[in-house]
Amino acid sequence: MSRLHLQFGCGTHKLAGTLDTAPGTSGLLIVTGGNELRSGAFSGQAMLAQQVAKAGFPVFRFDRRGIGDSEGENRGFRKSKKDMRAAIEAFRAIAPQVDRVVGFGNCDAASALMLASGSECDALVLSNPWTIEDEAEGSDLPPPDAIRSRYLDKLRNPAELKRLVTGGVDLRKLARGLASSVVSRTAPTGLAEEMRVGLEAFVGDTRILLASSDRTAQLFDNAWDKADPRIARCEGGSHAYVEPEARKWLLEQILAALRS
Repeated sequence: MSRLHLQFGCGTHKLAGTLDTAPGTSGLLIVTGGNELRSGAFSGQAMLAQQVAKAGFPVFRFDRRGIGDSEGENRGFRKSKKDMRAAIEAFRAIAPQVDRVVGFGNCDAASALMLASGSECDALVLSNPWTIEDEAEGSDLPPPDAIRSRYLDKLRNPAELKRLVTGGVDLRKLARGLASSVVSRTAPTGLAEEMRVGLEAFVGDTRILLASSDRTAQLFDNAWDKADPRIARCEGGSHAYVEPEARKWLLEQILAALRS
């Protein structure tokens, strides 16, 4: 296994990419979320790429236009379809044995893949997809399902019940929380509906990964069909899967998609 750094074309611009080599015919394309570099936060994506390549599958990462070492204007995840398609073309050219590309994205990178109907990938691993349209939707108030779960946990805890009967609980705060918990399930936002329509046009294998402790995942879950059989949940996992067990779980999910 080796790590190669390269440039590839996207229209008139040069984008930066990194290939972790391996002999497998299934390869992983990592799409970076937000404005992160292809290495990921605290090199998380670089470490993930190394682990996947060690398991025998080549991995390609890239900086989209206007990010990191890539030229051009950063137009955000909604305008990244050309970047992803250019990256897949470069991936297939430099690793010609690859006949199946699994696209992986976390947060708005997952959303970008959904909006682009998979962007010519053969399979998708979509983690904690971003559905927030504006700052108002991203307020500090958790979605109703998360609030209900929190209060149910408290009611099962004898110490919390003792606090309630002995006056150790702010009753006004409790009332506000209970009122929020009975709000009906939020209707899908415009973005979530666009993502649903985009994903419907994708015919390959799809896995949707949700970290249970992540607010972005909770908001997606609130706007999506909870009975969707493609969903797998990582209990206790945070947005970037920084917990050792969550990191292990994420790797297992990605390897399962590559092996299927």
